[in-house]
Amino acid sequence: MQVVNTVEKLQQQISEAKKSGLKVGFVPTMGALHNGHVSLVKKAANESDLVVVSIFVNPTQFNNSKDLERYPRDLKTDLEALSKVKCDFVFAPSVDEVYPEEDNRQFNFGDLETVMEGKYRPGHFNGVAQVVSRLFRMVTPDKAFFGLKDFQQLAIIRAMTRQLNLPVEIVPCDTIREKDGLAMSSRNMLLSDAQRKNAPLIARTLFESCNFVAGTSVQGVKKKVVDTINTDAELDVEYFEIVDGYTLQTVDNWDESDYIVGCIAVFAGEIRLIDNVTYKL
Repeated sequence: MQVVNTVEKLQQQISEAKKSGLKVGFVPTMGALHNGHVSLVKKAANESDLVVVSIFVNPTQFNNSKDLERYPRDLKTDLEALSKVKCDFVFAPSVDEVYPEEDNRQFNFGDLETVMEGKYRPGHFNGVAQVVSRLFRMVTPDKAFFGLKDFQQLAIIRAMTRQLNLPVEIVPCDTIREKDGLAMSSRNMLLSDAQRKNAPLIARTLFESCNFVAGTSVQGVKKKVVDTINTDAELDVEYFEIVDGYTLQTVDNWDESDYIVGCIAVFAGEIRLIDNVTYKL
């Protein structure tokens, strides 16, 4: 495993690999790696010849400066985790390396970006598109691997890849969870003991909601999920939307789509957690 800090050196290495016909798999991360990230790297290794993992906390996707400041960073621990799996290159650039000049591009993802995360975090997905498109051009991967926990982000990245006509296959990967059901997230390490103890209620409530879809309206399910989580003093639902999994637009009835997903954002103190569940109708 080699750690690379510059685009020039990275591209030299990848160019040599591609001359030999090797296929490149890419896992973009912001560090603070957990087993969910590791699962992406393992999947990339299974489906690619050469694996690149980026570790870069992207400032343009944070609409809250305090959120950027408190985002966990521990490169040494991240490298230790990656040394235990097949990872050929770790790309850990500086902000100036990724943004040698200001990126003023404005993307338009239509209705995909006006709901849920896009509604509550204005500018977030534009920043995501800026950095991922730049990383794709730096790494030139054949496949890129993203977790389904960030369900809306995955839809945005697919749309961005189509818009820019980038020759990258986007591979969705299952959400990895702790033993108590909490979706793995770098933000989990910022939770207090009480918050961490109570946070699994989010996933538990989502999974339980699947059991009473039959005979319950969409609005009824939404109300039950929100009310259940909000009974916990440590948790506060920011939004819970039940949407068409293709368009991300809310549905009013269960027969409006054959792919319906419940997406949620919950505050535990100042720490924001997201999760989702697919309703099998």
